[in-house]
Parts: sequence; C-alpha cells; structure tokens
Amino acid sequence: MGVVDDAIARRKKCIADGNEILPGDYNGVTIEKIKNVLTKIDRCTQNMIEGVFALMSTEPNWFNKAAKNGYQFRDGATTAHIGTHVGILQRGNRDKLDREGRDYWLKPLWEIGAIEKVYFNSKDSLFISGHPKAKSPNSAYRLSDEFISILEAKDGLWQEMAESWIQEDVLRERLKLQAEQAEEAKKSVESAHTVLIKASHQVYAKRFLRGYEVVYIDDGDGDRVTEDQKVILSKAGLLLKLGDAMPDVLLWNPDTDHLWVIEAVTSDGEVDNHKKVSLIEFAERNKKAGVGFTTTYPTWKKAAERQSQLKNLADDTYMWIQEDPSRNLHIKQ
Repeated sequence: MGVVDDAIARRKKCIADGNEILPGDYNGVTIEKIKNVLTKIDRCTQNMIEGVFALMSTEPNWFNKAAKNGYQFRDGATTAHIGTHVGILQRGNRDKLDREGRDYWLKPLWEIGAIEKVYFNSKDSLFISGHPKAKSPNSAYRLSDEFISILEAKDGLWQEMAESWIQEDVLRERLKLQAEQAEEAKKSVESAHTVLIKASHQVYAKRFLRGYEVVYIDDGDGDRVTEDQKVILSKAGLLLKLGDAMPDVLLWNPDTDHLWVIEAVTSDGEVDNHKKVSLIEFAERNKKAGVGFTTTYPTWKKAAERQSQLKNLADDTYMWIQEDPSRNLHIKQ
C-alpha cells in the first residue's frame, strides 16, 4: 500500500482499538507551542503549524530503508509524507494535503532556514543535504537543529532564542551555510532527470522543433516559476499559475505562436490524457495557436518498462528516446 492507504488503515485501527492516533506532543513540543513560536517569527498558518508538528515526529521513518537504519520521521519526510501526516493522521481527512501547496506551507519556512531540504540516498541509506535530483521521490524535508532547539526550549528561553534566530545577519549566514552544504551534496548525486531534460531541449528540440524557443524549464525544487522565467514567459505572452501542470520543458514558436511541451521521464510523468487536456486548456487560456507534446525517455528499456504496464501516452503525441535520437515517434491510438 502507499503512504495514504497505510495512514488511513493506521487511523482506523487506532480508533477501533481505542488507542491514540498521534501523541499530544513530540519531545514536549505541542501544537500550541509550535503556534506560539511560528507567531513569534511571523510565519504562522494552520498548515505550517501542523506541518512542523509532523516534522517533529519521532516515529520510524516512512522510507522503509531509512527506518531499518534507525532514522525517524523527523530525519527526512517527503511532501507526500508530511501532507499525509497532516491531512489524514492529524485531521482525519480522506486525503493528504495538496502537493502544490508546499509553496504555502513549506517554502516560507525553508526560506528562513527553519526547514532544510534533504535527499534520501537509497544506495547508501543516508540522508544528505539539498535536493540534488529534481522532482525525485527521494527529495525530503526536515527541521533544522537550531529551530528544533527553539521549539524544545523552556518557556521564557525560547522567546529570546527565536528573537536572536530571526535577525537578518544571522538569517543570511544560516542560509548561506545551508546553500553551501546543498551544493556539495549535489555534486555527489548525478541527476539522470536533469541530463534527460537537457538532451530534450538541446538535442531533440534542436532537431525536431526548429523555430521553437525554450521559455520554461522545470528542473529544480525552489520556486516553481522564478522571476527570470516569469520575464521570459511574459515576452511569449504566457502566464503560468500554481495550479497549472508544470511541464519539464515548454517551448514557443514566435512565428506561429504555437507551444510545445516536453516531459522527460526517468521515473514517471508522461504526457498522458490528463496532462494533455490540462496543457491544452493552458494554451487556450493564453490564446495560443495550439500546443504539441513529446514524452522523452533515456533508453528503450525505460520506455518499454513504463509503457508495457501503463500504456498511458496520449493519442497524437510524440515519443523520443535519448539513446536513439534520430527518430521522432508519433503516437496514434
């Protein structure tokens, strides 16, 4: 079962057995204490409060290999893990918090260093700093040790610690250190997805999409649309919203005002019917002449592995294989 099904089953069992679903605190840190601290640093919403409570959890980690190595939930949890902890275990809903909502309930806290980005390197069964692989299911988050110390400090002391922690010069130094650690970690993990994205626009688009210009590349875990990207998109007459299906590569032909979407697949994310419809709606909303689609894979083996089971490539789209770059395959159903 997935994390959502596991959480639902766990909640039902606890209720049936008359047991508490979650403890009232983690190492003495309650929801109320978290609310007070977040209010003090001016980063307080209900989603943030409950997200931080989830990241204080001392239960076994939800990555199975990490749990076997003694890691706790607080050592690294994905957006899905946190959203499930909040939505299902804390609130009793039937589903987790929306993943795209991370820009509202995680980003404001990683911007000030309260939350750190980490990555579960399954090969070594270790958590390392940063998100070296974009969109990886192993990308996770944890609270910084300094922020945990504030949360766990006694009343009368934590207020002083929080006041010092949020000072601008201290904040700059903290973020600088975190960025340096993440950059070092990135060097140790090769991103196959990043390599494929580059090949998709530097090799595939150059050969098969002449006249098109790259206006957006989604190859990171920070802002979904950076300020620089907004400027480029604006010149193409485009506005990407938070709810839009973010393509790995978005191209625009200034002569025809036509768009092209490329999805680079190393684990998942093909141009399926849902994504095709969503991006057609995006093109229409932005008054474009039309939009085409390509799913790219690194190898025939990966394509066969995915499509032999899913068969989810949308009709009238294209498929390109990086190891066989001369062919552009038209998908017809």
